[in-house]
Amino acid sequence: MTRIHPGRFKKALVVEAPDPVLDELLHAQGIEVDRRATVPDEVQLAEWLAAGGHDLLFKRSRVPVTREVLAAAPDLQAVVLCCIGDDSVDKRACADHGVLVFNDPVSNGRSVVELVIGNLIALSRRLYETYDHTRAGGFDKSQNERFEVRGRVLGILGLGNIGRATARAAEALGLRILFFDTRAVALEVGVEMGWEAAPSMEALFRGSDMVSVHVSAEDTRGRSNRALITREHFLQLAADRPDNSPRLFLNLARGFLYDPADLLHAIACKAVRRAAVDVYPEEPRGAGPWENPYAQEPRVATTPHLGAATVDAQPRIARRVAQTVAAFSTRGALRDCTLRPRLNLELAELAPGSALLAVVHSTVRGSRKAVQDAIFESGASNLSTVHQDFEDYGVAYDLLALDRPLTDEQLAGIAARAAAVTGEKHAVRSLRQLLVD
Repeated sequence: MTRIHPGRFKKALVVEAPDPVLDELLHAQGIEVDRRATVPDEVQLAEWLAAGGHDLLFKRSRVPVTREVLAAAPDLQAVVLCCIGDDSVDKRACADHGVLVFNDPVSNGRSVVELVIGNLIALSRRLYETYDHTRAGGFDKSQNERFEVRGRVLGILGLGNIGRATARAAEALGLRILFFDTRAVALEVGVEMGWEAAPSMEALFRGSDMVSVHVSAEDTRGRSNRALITREHFLQLAADRPDNSPRLFLNLARGFLYDPADLLHAIACKAVRRAAVDVYPEEPRGAGPWENPYAQEPRVATTPHLGAATVDAQPRIARRVAQTVAAFSTRGALRDCTLRPRLNLELAELAPGSALLAVVHSTVRGSRKAVQDAIFESGASNLSTVHQDFEDYGVAYDLLALDRPLTDEQLAGIAARAAAVTGEKHAVRSLRQLLVD
């Protein structure tokens, strides 16, 4: 069933406690905010969306958006992530339903970087263990396994926004940077920054005193990064470095990149001296309780996925996603769409009385032409169009400027024509018409 929306967004469901400034910014756009204190599971989320008629869903990283949730939410037009990671959302299912997914790839970067640097120093000096020991009445003043970070090699796995910012901050502390990233642009940027590129992940681990992980849920070809790091990688950490290497591992990226048992094995073998972990394969929806896989190992410092949890980052995230939604709601513009990162798509200003038509449709041959032919037959003129294919997800997005709005019957006719031409009942996934005033 094609989702046909009458215009600007009117109602948003907000879960997982994004910063309250988000509510103010949405209210200013004329959007009613339905904020829920309870962190829902999949079934409860589907029930809320089905009953509430929400156009938008704002969430952070825990609540799953599945195909079943989307099927229960026929009014939903977009999932807006108040975070970077999008692995809690079934993006293919969203594409199949004509629901776009947005995130914030920049606003929490500084908070994550500062936590990385704090962990590097704390692990190097054994501060976490020493804190507990001293509070228990001990007074260990020894230099055993306490290191300065200056002059060491920091390995950066994944040279995206946060990876680059981490490298710059670490370089200012006197660390040398070794990095590994499969993307050509990241490789070029890293080399231009004067950092050394490792030819493989194995070389990164072997040549680094510390490794900090900053990869996304999927690689550039859409393949999952699950189990990206193996036991052998951990056992090779700092193998080509001097014997007095700190041998530290930090993961503030994704919890499923490796099996916690493999990291614990490397710690037990002293191949890794210490680690800091902020993300886990299984995390509770709310405040817990939960089963910490590292609870019995004091050499692994654990935090509850708080890389972006600062009073500075969360309002920045709220402001950015509110701006993203305002542009999408009023102009059909795309920014920070996770189906194509770094895409900016928008039409120029139009005269009052004209209309914008936003269409999510299949990439099956004939779909786009069927949309344009239906507009022509309605008697409207297509003044200009911007188009983007999301081939990995089998959908495309067209934003069309028309000289006049279409009737509800004509909008329904677009979906019907595309289905007839392509033989695909769901060739047009969603339609939204915006009047220019």
